[in-house]
Amino acid sequence: MLTLLIVSALALLWIGWLVTEPWFTERRRARWRALPFPADWRTILRRRVPYVRGLPADLQLQLKAHMQVFLREKAFIGCAGFQVTDEVRVTIAAQACLLLLNRPSSYYPKLRQILVYPGAFLVDKVHAEGGGIVRDERQALSGESWSQGQVILSWDDTVSGAATPGDGQNVVIHEFAHQLDQENGPANGAPALGPTQRRARWAQVMGDAFAELQARAATGEPSLFSTYGATNPAEFFAVASEVFFEQPERLAAEHPLLYREFTALYRIDPGSW
Repeated sequence: MLTLLIVSALALLWIGWLVTEPWFTERRRARWRALPFPADWRTILRRRVPYVRGLPADLQLQLKAHMQVFLREKAFIGCAGFQVTDEVRVTIAAQACLLLLNRPSSYYPKLRQILVYPGAFLVDKVHAEGGGIVRDERQALSGESWSQGQVILSWDDTVSGAATPGDGQNVVIHEFAHQLDQENGPANGAPALGPTQRRARWAQVMGDAFAELQARAATGEPSLFSTYGATNPAEFFAVASEVFFEQPERLAAEHPLLYREFTALYRIDPGSW
């Protein structure tokens, strides 16, 4: 009987925690969002992330509030002797939090750590060839997103991606778009979208644009999107996210249906800023 009472009490405590934990988490985040934004961080933003200057005032405030939470919840780890400083953390957080603007945010719930290398890092990949042949291949990468809770970034590429906000190339936006994609399962180019009809429209528009990029890549014809986006739908979503944030006017002009889907997903219209 005593054992049953103990088990019942523990079960009630567990249920109580499940019910109240989201409330306590949001209360804690609300306190962090309300804190004054540190002057040193503001200086880093001005120097390293010029994109922020182009945001409307309300979105700048929202971005800084999101950064207060992100920088307190996510661990940054330097790799290959790289030292993580506030400059590193703030530069990465600002770009990662762009994807959270105007959206109900759980702050990349699966993400626990951001690993930062000084430059491109080497990884071993398994490459499948025709006829069932599989071989190992070593690649130098500027970023990766893992569903196990890590994003890996090259600091050199992070800095260069932020320094030129209109070139359509931004490794932080790319990898954190993968994190959004991975919130509802393996990355497949379809982040959480809501109603069935919206998912169907997204699949049609993204599928058409992806097929067009693949055709252009096969013939060497230039495209607004990096040919890396032709690898698979997940990479196309990440590449298109880079273009949406950094080259919105061109995206709206060349792919109006795709631009409409991205404005609905990210709940912002960067072409109007």
